[in-house]
Amino acid sequence: MLIIRIPVKPNMNVVATVEARMSSTRLPAKTMMQVAGKPILELVIERLQSATLVNHVVVATTTNPRDDLIVSFCEENSIDVHRGSESDVLRRVFETAQKFSADIIVQAGADCPFYDPGLVDELIRIFKGGTYDYVANDMLLTYPEGVDAHVMSMKVLSEIQELATKPRDRDDVPRYIWNHPERYRIFNLEAPPDLRRPEIRLTLDYPEDLILTQKIYDVLYTKNPHFTTRDVIMFLDKNPELLTINANCKQLSAAYLP
Repeated sequence: MLIIRIPVKPNMNVVATVEARMSSTRLPAKTMMQVAGKPILELVIERLQSATLVNHVVVATTTNPRDDLIVSFCEENSIDVHRGSESDVLRRVFETAQKFSADIIVQAGADCPFYDPGLVDELIRIFKGGTYDYVANDMLLTYPEGVDAHVMSMKVLSEIQELATKPRDRDDVPRYIWNHPERYRIFNLEAPPDLRRPEIRLTLDYPEDLILTQKIYDVLYTKNPHFTTRDVIMFLDKNPELLTINANCKQLSAAYLP
């Protein structure tokens, strides 16, 4: 089937969708755990809202009653939220993007409190300026694990929503794209030399990840809530013993993994 690509137009609505739920096998309720006096979800939203090219940040949670807490938090803080399937994450994100009239989607998760607004902007800028179907920075891991984002058009999201049938493709939103490079034009942004630190793990899947996150935020967030990836790397280089905290934690799902 021939897919006709439509060039990206300027002034398109860029929506960051944040997948959030309370159920987690390795670190239950991590989304609402407190770091620097705020829920992780709030910190993730803050960082995405700081990206100048993101027009709207929306939480994509589930209909599971356990996620009522997430909905209540969003309502109390005037954050837009959509509830959808717990098991079919791709459909949930698609419905969220559709509901809020997205033209371009920045697909994100509530377990990444180290999103770099400048990097998110750069990925969006590349997407807008090129003829790519998908732009990311973790097809090959060069940035620290967890400092990533995935950008695609609503047209492509709609397409994979229809084409993806395997359970794993429904669980990892862009996985169908990863698995079909012959169909999609993919651009992977590699880190500059000073940020090329794939051995550093900055995501939340295990209790050890939370401990490291707390230690970094306790120092950097109090000085500057808009700290960058470079700030984190400089801090960890000065305190290398902190890297041992989650050194044994393994990533189970990512674009660069089989």
